[in-house]
Amino acid sequence: MHFVIMGCGRVGATLAQTIGSHGHSVAVIDQNPDSFRRLAADFSGQKVTGVGFDRDTLTQAGIEDAYGFAAVSDGDNSNVLAARVARETYGVENVVARIYDPHRAEIYQRLGIPTVATVRWTADQVLRRMLPLGATDEYRDPSGQVRLAQVDYHPGWAGTTVRRIEQVSGARVAFLSRYTDGLLPTADTVLQENDVLHVLMRGDDAAAVERTLTHAPREEED
Repeated sequence: MHFVIMGCGRVGATLAQTIGSHGHSVAVIDQNPDSFRRLAADFSGQKVTGVGFDRDTLTQAGIEDAYGFAAVSDGDNSNVLAARVARETYGVENVVARIYDPHRAEIYQRLGIPTVATVRWTADQVLRRMLPLGATDEYRDPSGQVRLAQVDYHPGWAGTTVRRIEQVSGARVAFLSRYTDGLLPTADTVLQENDVLHVLMRGDDAAAVERTLTHAPREEED
C-alpha cells in the first residue's frame, strides 16, 4: 500500500520510516528540503519538496494511489486543509491531521476530519499516570458519537464478569489489558485486579458509564 505524509519533523520522519519498514511505499512532503535529513540514510521512500495541500505536490507524491494520508506539519491550518484536500478531492479514506489546539481539534473531529490533538493527548497520558480520571479517550468516530475509552473502575468490580459489567454500565467491553497482554474477552471473562478496562460507549452515555464504574457496585450488581 502507498502512504503520503505531510511534514518531515520528528513525527513525520518516524511515521515514514515505520511505514517503510513494514514494506509499504511512502512519500514524504515538506516545504524545507533540509527536513529530509531527519530520515535515515537508507530511507527508500519518496521525498517531495512542496506545500502539502498543493495539488501538483500531492500528485507528485502519489496521492491518487494513496491508502492513507497523514498531515503532521507544525501548522494546524495547513494540516486540516491538506487533510480535507486529500479526503474531499482525492477520495483518500484513511486521513488524519495533527492539531495543537484541542478546542479546534474537537470541531474538526465533528466535521469528519480525524485529528490527533497533541497537547490534549499528552496531557491526558500524563494525568492518566498520576490520578484516576474516570475515562480517557483512545478513539472517537468522526461523528463524535462513539467513543473507545480506557475507564477506571472501583476495586469492587474485580471478580465481576464482562456480561455483568456491560449489563449494569450500558457500555460494551472492547478489550482488557492484562499485564503486558491484550485480551479479547468473552461474556464470561472475569475482570481481575490490575486489569485495564477499555470500553465502547456512546458519547452521551460517557458520564453515566464513568459514574457507574468508578463507584463500588451495589449488592444487586455483584
